[in-house]
Amino acid sequence: MKNKIICLAFTVFPFMYACNSSDKKADAAKIDSVVNEKCYAASFEKDSAAMIVKTMASGKVTGSLLIKYGDKPQNNGKIDGKFNGDTLLVDYRFNTGIDTTKAFTNPLAFLKKDGKLIMGVAQIETTLGRSYFVKGKPINYEAGKFTFDEVPCK
Repeated sequence: MKNKIICLAFTVFPFMYACNSSDKKADAAKIDSVVNEKCYAASFEKDSAAMIVKTMASGKVTGSLLIKYGDKPQNNGKIDGKFNGDTLLVDYRFNTGIDTTKAFTNPLAFLKKDGKLIMGVAQIETTLGRSYFVKGKPINYEAGKFTFDEVPCK
């Protein structure tokens, strides 16, 4: 009889834990709501870009970025990251217009200055299939070609 009770307890416990775990995830999603949404646009010669930046209650930043190149296919994807002071650091997961089944991920950095977001340029390295900015190498915000101005969201 004791063995049946112990077996029943071990069988029921994982289900109880799974139910409580999903409730906690749902509560976390409710708490981390969008507190700010801004839209930006930039252009440089024949290239243009549009970005939506959503700041969450947790401080996390999500959104989307579309880059249209004059002579090349466009990049379209999502951004995820956070602000570090006046610097927005994100991972940009995107597809190109050539192959929409293959996704790429690159780190991007934006300096917030005078209500604008200036895209920086830095050396990137890839380790175990993931790209990062090279530690110790500065991000150059003067060499970037896109300066994003805030625009009304559509």
